[in-house]
Amino acid sequence: MERAVWSFDLKSLAKIGEGKVRELYAVDEKRMLIATTDRISAYDVVLPTPIPGKGRVLTALSRFWFRRFAEIV
Repeated sequence: MERAVWSFDLKSLAKIGEGKVRELYAVDEKRMLIATTDRISAYDVVLPTPIPGKGRVLTALSRFWFRRFAEIV
């Protein structure tokens, strides 16, 4: 079974924000990295047991929609 990702420690990038599931890092002046963890959030609470692979699925969904609306954004 794969290990769950609870958080990231990207020392080469400046952390600019953190939510219940995602962490934001500045890549440069015009771009940011959205790192999605395997944490679970329910009713505004981060639950203690992450789901391995959840971050990968959320990233795939976000990537689909970012590409779908690339001309608008």
